[in-house]
Amino acid sequence: MPLLTRMLTAPLSIDVRRGAVAALGDLLADRRIVTEGRVAIAVGPGQGDQIAEHVRPSLNACEVFQVEGGTVEAAVSLGSKLRAGSYEAVVGIGGGRTIDATKYAATLAGIPMVSVATNLSHDGICSPVASLTHDKGKGSFGVVMPLAMVVDLDYVRAAPERLVRAGIGDVVSNFSAVDDWLLAAEECGEPVDRMALTVARTAAEALLHQPESIESDRFLTVLAEGLVLSGMAMAFAGSSRPSSGGDHEILHAIDQLFPGTANHGELAGIGTAFCYHLRATRLGAGGERLAEILTCLERHGLPRLPGDVGLTAEQFAEAVQYAPQTRPGRYTILEHLGLDQGAILKAVEEYVEAHGG
Repeated sequence: MPLLTRMLTAPLSIDVRRGAVAALGDLLADRRIVTEGRVAIAVGPGQGDQIAEHVRPSLNACEVFQVEGGTVEAAVSLGSKLRAGSYEAVVGIGGGRTIDATKYAATLAGIPMVSVATNLSHDGICSPVASLTHDKGKGSFGVVMPLAMVVDLDYVRAAPERLVRAGIGDVVSNFSAVDDWLLAAEECGEPVDRMALTVARTAAEALLHQPESIESDRFLTVLAEGLVLSGMAMAFAGSSRPSSGGDHEILHAIDQLFPGTANHGELAGIGTAFCYHLRATRLGAGGERLAEILTCLERHGLPRLPGDVGLTAEQFAEAVQYAPQTRPGRYTILEHLGLDQGAILKAVEEYVEAHGG
């Protein structure tokens, strides 16, 4: 008998609105998440403590743990505490680093995780990937996707604007990732999950032409849902392929070679624009998309050029040359062109000259 349906992994609940945190207690009463009511709360710096105090009265039995940064060490430490406490679920409250560490810890402990995002800096709020720092830099680790997620727009509005805007760069990077995936299929025969591809590209299209900005609840909702859809696309694909291409190779290279340069979403936006510059100038395709992405980044006050994040053309070229080493085996526009150091620097200088006005 033919297989007529496909089972897709998706969160039990996605709640994006003002005041969403107030319903967290009701969400955790869902017996698909917990049965006895024993829940741990993991919070990072910033608004996490405030939200934890807000929801504590609505939970029968909970304990709050501080997450000391987005490191493997912090995540492993939290995982040990979760196992020792026999918790049924953990709620991760905070920004990307806190949520990534909590996802990893929940996976180690074998319990479900609920994500409560206080900013919209990248798609880690709902993805099956945790980006954590370790002794040798930063790495990406496969984890279980959050079972439910909450984005309270009141708390998002209280976050630094730079962190909220950054997520825009991460969502639009889906375009580059999808085109890289299709390129890998054409050149290397890599299988493409068309469902995952469609979800990732749809999320980016919805955001790219959204006329409003982060001052608008409507825009923040589109951004939050775009980040969620990006995470779900990765879960459907079973890898980060639909949301991570040459763009993310570049950002991970910058993170390793020049740590602290800028945040994830900001670097994803620059990496995406540069990858489309390569497509337009070396393959004769992608020029229209490049113009759309540059317009979007400029409209929302995001960096577009290496100099916008304090990198020289030479430094950015060094990162582009190193980028393929961050994802061995992944085929993107960078691997396809195989440019040497001199050609990369020339491409970077062309990009800056063409779009630096």
